Order: sequence, then structure tokens, then C-alpha cells
Amino acid sequence: MIGTAVILMLAGAAAGAEPAAGGWRQVWVDEFDGPSIDRSKWDFDVDCWGGGNNERQCYTDRTQNAAIKDGRLVITARKERLTGPAYPLSQRDDAEKAKAAATRDFTSARLVTRGKAAWTYGKIEVRAKLPQGQGTWPAIWMLPDTNHYGAWAASGEIDILEAVNLGVRCDTCEGGIENRILGTLHFGGPAPDNVHKGEEIAMPAPIDGFHTYGIVWSEREIVWTVDGRRYASQQAGDWRTAGSSAPAAPFNQPFHLILNLAIGGGLAEGRGVKGVDASGYPKMMEIDWVRVWQCGEDAASRSRCDGVEGRKN
Repeated sequence: MIGTAVILMLAGAAAGAEPAAGGWRQVWVDEFDGPSIDRSKWDFDVDCWGGGNNERQCYTDRTQNAAIKDGRLVITARKERLTGPAYPLSQRDDAEKAKAAATRDFTSARLVTRGKAAWTYGKIEVRAKLPQGQGTWPAIWMLPDTNHYGAWAASGEIDILEAVNLGVRCDTCEGGIENRILGTLHFGGPAPDNVHKGEEIAMPAPIDGFHTYGIVWSEREIVWTVDGRRYASQQAGDWRTAGSSAPAAPFNQPFHLILNLAIGGGLAEGRGVKGVDASGYPKMMEIDWVRVWQCGEDAASRSRCDGVEGRKN
């Protein structure tokens, strides 16, 4: 996940996404304007597994941890002990794992479109406000709907946005406080033969308001944007999978979207002042909207979409 940091200066950060141009057409959206989370669009992961990163939360489907408030999805991490399944649902076909339980000191939520919506290529944007504090780890990311090329990470992972410990003292950060965001791809072979490649950028500190985080994903390239400005890209050939020789693999299959707020774990606890600061809870990640566009099927539309990859900073 960690790359060479660059500074991204945003003059008047956009309040919302710009309308998609050219051949783009909106194919999926959630503005969170209903009374409750739309279960036709979102499911919940419910477990105390720790995400494979030794995270400290149990994920629940309770309204205390995820709810619609004032036209926004609010994911709330709370400092409270809870016991739940020790393994994610995908691993509970093993009888022993299905019975195993774990207890964690925090609760939060992880919403997924798995089994409800997935896309191959497109423009995906999420307008979100991220929490502050040592040990917080909000993420907007994607996983394949099926392990077409094999177990993680042979079938890939696309991290649209990750941030850890925002607002915390950081001797190597611009302005002396943590203000970096990360965009990363995971690929290669099944763990432990997985690899990752990405870039992190410094935003004007503090990152305490809403910003629009996105990717533009095509067969030949994935571009990361913030508030409509391009800050990183990777091309087919930068990634690979042990399961195929196709240049675009594994990022040529349907991927679903994930929104979550983790507490602790390797990346968060290894940075900043280390560990998890248990003060100041609850912590909230707010999502104003999620929008997905894809190209029209005709060649002219695809040609126009190819030219819309985010404004360079």
C-alpha cells in the first residue's frame, strides 16, 4: 500500500461529483435519501474476524453501527465489547470455524454490494467524510464477485480509498499531522504469494470535510481521483495474476463495492503514534452518495469514455 507520497493541492474542493461526460451513463446510484439502508443494494458482513489484519472490531448489521441520518449513510465505530463469529461467512463451511466465536473491544460496520451489484470497468465515485484519530482505518474498496483466478489475491483487490490515523501527529507528514490517502491494487498469487502496488498522496491538512474519492477503470488502466483530480494510475502490465496470461487479468472480471470503518490492524497501528487511541468514541464515517457509470456499448461511446480519466493535478 505504501508508495512515495506526493502533495495534492485542492483549490476549493468540489462539493460533489461533476456530471459524467462523453459516453458515460449512470448504471447504479445510492443517494441515501430513504429512511433506512436499502437492503436491495447493500448487504452486511457480520463477524469478529479482524479482516485478516488483526483489526479490533466486530462488524455488525445493527443500526447502532450503520444507519441513514440526514440523507447520509453513517458508519459508526463504538468502543464496546461484543462476541460474534470468529470467521467470515466465506470460511464457515468448515464445521469448526462455523462454531468458533471471538470477542472484540470495538464494533463497526462493513457494507457490501456482493451478490447485488458488481461491475467490470467504469467510473466509480463516493463522496465521504472520514473519521480522525489514531487507529481509525476507513476504506472504500472492491473485491471480485467470484474468485475467477483463485483465492485472494490472485483474483485481485481494488482499494479506491484508504486512510489511517487522520489528524494524528506525524513527523513525516505535511504540516506535522497525518493527512495521506492511499490507492492500491492487490494481485499476484494466493496468499502468501500476493503482492500490492499503489500510491499515497498528501491532502491539505486536516482532512476534516467531505471529498469525492473515485477510480476510472478500463481494460488498459486504472486511474485514482479525488475531487475530480487525477493523482495516480496503473496500467495493464503493472499488475498480473498467477491464474491468467491476459494483460488485464485479474481486473477484467466483475467486482463489488465495500464501505467499512475498521479500528486498528497492521497498517493503522504501525503508523502515527502506534496502536489504537480508545478516546473520543464513537467515530463516524459519513457517505453522502455512491455513483457508478459505465460506457455505452457502441464504439463511439467507448472512444469518448477513454478520454475522461480525471483532471490531472
